[in-house]
Amino acid sequence: MGYDDEFLVAGEALLARPGFWSNHLLGTGGEGSSTALPVPEWFGDDGADADALSEVLLDPERWPVFRVPTEDGPGVVVVYRNMVGEYGIDYLLTRPGRSSVQRIGGGDGGLAGSGLTWDELVRIADTPARTAEGVQDTAARLLLILPLLAEPEVPAAAIGRLSADLMAVGAPPDTVSDTAEHLLIRLTKGSRHEPTWRSPLSGG
Repeated sequence: MGYDDEFLVAGEALLARPGFWSNHLLGTGGEGSSTALPVPEWFGDDGADADALSEVLLDPERWPVFRVPTEDGPGVVVVYRNMVGEYGIDYLLTRPGRSSVQRIGGGDGGLAGSGLTWDELVRIADTPARTAEGVQDTAARLLLILPLLAEPEVPAAAIGRLSADLMAVGAPPDTVSDTAEHLLIRLTKGSRHEPTWRSPLSGG
């Protein structure tokens, strides 16, 4: 994909750091059903933690990489592309037995390329590879790849699943439903489906 291995570093240890989830998901929840804007506290963080970790996540000399491999079928690698002047978060689809990867999402705050359906995200999140590599926790796996959601409607159970996963990583119970709703509304409103759209996992 043209990355310089000199800058790539394993990022999985950062998932447990205060401020990670607000950094990763705050932009995703920029719009919602209420007038309140999302803040780090929605994810169990505070502003100081979020600011401190953003310096780590956006270090141009160290590009965090988060691996979400599956036991069988495609997985995802998330790369914080901290190139000066071309920052973005890339989402790369990996397939068993293939050395090449497919960029299915990335850019500056938007989804460039194809995204995945809610059911596909859940399937990837819930089938971690039985190895020591990458992210194993199913809640963290779903939240990492959540920005790939690219369908205008999700199943009714989605808000419950997302709320549970947010609480699992520290989101406060009293606001977690609002947080989940904001994220899903923002993502589904941003979905752009032409009649010819097909998921990259559909074989098309």
